[in-house]
Amino acid sequence: MSILQKAKNYVEILFKDKLSSVYFYHNFIHTAYTVNKAEEIMKNTPVSEEDQEKVLVALWFHDTGYIECALNHEERSVGVMKAFLQQENYPENYIADIEKLILATKINYEPQNLLEKIVKDADFSHFAGHDYNDISDALRKEWELTNVKCFSNEEWNAGNLDMLKNKHTFYTEYAKENWEPLKKKNIKKIEKKLEKEEEKKEEKKENSEGKKDKEKSDRSVDTLFRVTLNNHTRLSDIADSKANILLSVNAVIISVCLSVLVPKLDTPKNAHLILPSFILLLSSVLTIVFAILSTKPNVTKTTFTANDIVNRKVNLLFFGNFHQMLFDDYHNAMKDLIKDRDYIYDSMVKDLYYLGKVLDRKYKLLSITYKVFMAGIIISVLSFGFAFLSL
Repeated sequence: MSILQKAKNYVEILFKDKLSSVYFYHNFIHTAYTVNKAEEIMKNTPVSEEDQEKVLVALWFHDTGYIECALNHEERSVGVMKAFLQQENYPENYIADIEKLILATKINYEPQNLLEKIVKDADFSHFAGHDYNDISDALRKEWELTNVKCFSNEEWNAGNLDMLKNKHTFYTEYAKENWEPLKKKNIKKIEKKLEKEEEKKEEKKENSEGKKDKEKSDRSVDTLFRVTLNNHTRLSDIADSKANILLSVNAVIISVCLSVLVPKLDTPKNAHLILPSFILLLSSVLTIVFAILSTKPNVTKTTFTANDIVNRKVNLLFFGNFHQMLFDDYHNAMKDLIKDRDYIYDSMVKDLYYLGKVLDRKYKLLSITYKVFMAGIIISVLSFGFAFLSL
């Protein structure tokens, strides 16, 4: 197993076991996102394989310090990285290079070389993301829950605008060319938000203190649902991507075997290759089967009565429930739902719960798929080796 795969597995387990659930932004999803963005930059930037590995290892570990504390987390992340690489028997000069890259992710640090520029751009690549607003809301919620600071909408938007417009810059040529235009679009979106906030201030007078508290509470709950649903969706996309990779690889293996290997097995001199070839084909077929099962849609459909709708026992947000309803019935039921915020939240909670059940099934099947693929490859190689040695 490569050091990058080991680092990924180590960090994923570390965050799962030790990272507090209040970190809506600084979590494994953000870490994997920055790694993917660094790979995107390096595909279009001349970087040696060794330096690519250093960049990716640094990014896998750059936020691991949050398992202890957000304060000075870069230094804490360096400690986690050192313990891992020393256990893997990596030399001190290699570890020192990665330490510099992790420390380069500090918000006010100016990168001194190409690798530090890549790390810096990857860590802030979400500034050019199409889902920047959702990511920004996740960070805002994290800061509220960790008692960093609570912001009004106007304060938060103004702070984001100042960061994107005046304090942040991309450093690599690839990011300047491809991400800077997307960042400018996000800047315009924030400016429009500030304009709307200004218009609201002019149109509306101060509301009662109790109503303000309720709106703030509702906004926090809305953000919680939005961010959690977004995380679930990203995890589902990651699982589907991994399954598609295994489908493609094993389809190629089967194609090559059937076109090149199998036609040669009918001669007596190649009889010793029949069993190894069968094992290889069988493992590829099983891998494809489990990969398909992991991506196969599993839509639960329930039947219910009119009384169930009246008693609010039906989740009207899920199409598997309402697809057989008449439009007028559905329209009236949705009007009732919209008027009752508790009913809305109950429906969203059900959606999140069952989406989580689907994710659990996906990842269990995906885990089995990888094990089957790994075992099949190992056994096939060993059987081919034994076949040749027994001649």
